Amino acid sequence: MAIDRPNEPERPVGVDNPEMGWGSDVVAEVIRQLDIPYIAMVPGASYRGFQDSLVNYLGNRDPQMLVCLHEEHCVAIAHGYAKVTDKPMAAAVHSNVGLMHATMAIFDAWCDRAPVMVFGATGPVDAAMRRPWIDWIHTSRDQGALVRDYVKWDDQPASPAAAIESVLRANRIMRRQPQGPVYIVLDVGMQESKLASVPNIPDVTRFAVEADPAPTSDAVEAAVEMLKAAKSPLIMAGRVSRNQSDWDRRVAFAEALGARVITNQRTAAAFPTHHPLHPNHLNYRTTADDEALIRNADVILNLDWLDFGGTLQAAGGTDAKIISVSMDDLNSNGWSFDHHVLPAVDLPVLSTPDSFVAAALKGLPSGDKQTYDVAPSAAPSGTGAIDLVSLGTAVDAAIGSRPTTYVRLPIGWPAPTIRIDGPLDYIGNDGGAGVGSGPGMVVGSALALQGSGRLPVAIMGDGDFLMGASALWTAAHYGIPLLLIVNNNRSYGNDVGHQKTMAENRGRPVENKWIGQSLENPRVDIPAQARSYGVSAGETVRDIKDLMPALEAGIKAVEAGECYVLDVETADDKVL
Repeated sequence: MAIDRPNEPERPVGVDNPEMGWGSDVVAEVIRQLDIPYIAMVPGASYRGFQDSLVNYLGNRDPQMLVCLHEEHCVAIAHGYAKVTDKPMAAAVHSNVGLMHATMAIFDAWCDRAPVMVFGATGPVDAAMRRPWIDWIHTSRDQGALVRDYVKWDDQPASPAAAIESVLRANRIMRRQPQGPVYIVLDVGMQESKLASVPNIPDVTRFAVEADPAPTSDAVEAAVEMLKAAKSPLIMAGRVSRNQSDWDRRVAFAEALGARVITNQRTAAAFPTHHPLHPNHLNYRTTADDEALIRNADVILNLDWLDFGGTLQAAGGTDAKIISVSMDDLNSNGWSFDHHVLPAVDLPVLSTPDSFVAAALKGLPSGDKQTYDVAPSAAPSGTGAIDLVSLGTAVDAAIGSRPTTYVRLPIGWPAPTIRIDGPLDYIGNDGGAGVGSGPGMVVGSALALQGSGRLPVAIMGDGDFLMGASALWTAAHYGIPLLLIVNNNRSYGNDVGHQKTMAENRGRPVENKWIGQSLENPRVDIPAQARSYGVSAGETVRDIKDLMPALEAGIKAVEAGECYVLDVETADDKVL
């Protein structure tokens, strides 16, 4: 049944001729000029002045506010939006407590190298201006310290003039490669100060981020010569752009070299999965077949592969010459080890992968353009319990030839069912492996895909869903179409697998693996929960014979503009 929802965003009245009069108006005006379309937020008194400016000065447009039910969702939605667009949106989190809620989502964005402009706020720094009790517990001397180790930059401007520069600088830093979140704290006193005069806001185009760094001609020439001389070149394609032209160049580059390519489910689509030069499936973990290609290669090109050094170690090492194209060292710090194993390389290239490929392709003759089959799976048949292979096959069959973006896949998703033929077919995992990030992130990705003609499809575990399900209210409120399929094994299934491994390694009863992991007794009624947030939901599917009709009904609802949740009971214990 279709659900009545306000598809149009909230429109304020009486704001046709706004005048800049307050400190927070200045901040809002700069954000508007930076082409940031949305700001996801949970209201809070610490930025009541800022919210007034967004509504009554900007008219709730450019950026449009997206109301959320949890600060973690605010940042996750912005992160999901960036995963599709390679561009930022903003999020706002209430002072101290709101930031504490949002920290995991900020960490996810940091690990995923995603640009998010996060605004926080603090009670008046001037103690004489603080209200009793609440302004004291919601004021901190150095709020940015809570997230400084996993943002690219933070600031707390003390005046409207300082805020102009702060926002302009933050915009440059978060968009510059490698990208990442930034954090700006808006003091209540600064927000609510009446302007004595309207400050000059400079031409923001003069503060735009520079083009992505290109490799030196010497590095390109050396890399091309190494690759042309190779007998078994291998490309490990990792963090690359969502741009179609970049995608086409990567395919042409591999074809010109006749190089094999491997990719990974942890990062977004980088190469067609069914292309003859992509011999292995898109798996969450590097497979034995991937590791054999690594060991047998004589030249390996690293295109910002996630944990490149660790992957080589897991393969047992390699005698190949290594060309490594990455800028990720520029985001490393001493707190987080998300920089992973330090690899030994023969030719380091400080460039974005796509800038390198564009430059190197010019030095190669055209290769033979190869064709390949991307036909969907046949629908599963029979009756009985549902495993992940059956679910994956059914999802692929139901999607058919529709342009689709997988905005989330769970651990253990059956790789043979994934058909990737373009940069938006799959947008990767969450970066920081934080349970509960899924619902918010997929709502943000679906928001970015609105009007694209693509079907957003998310599959996530029940633990991830239950922890973040309230993000669905934002999808319902703003009419964001999305098909969200819950892989419901009634447990924290990944950790069931870990407990099984522990028991086996220690000679203890495997039968106890479920204790402390089970999400039964009571079992959550996921369809009812989804409907309570205003989205549509089918009844729980427990038998293979019911899968295809349920998926077809869900797709039909999404194509009609619905956010639709489908709960599917499975039984799979996977270990991360």
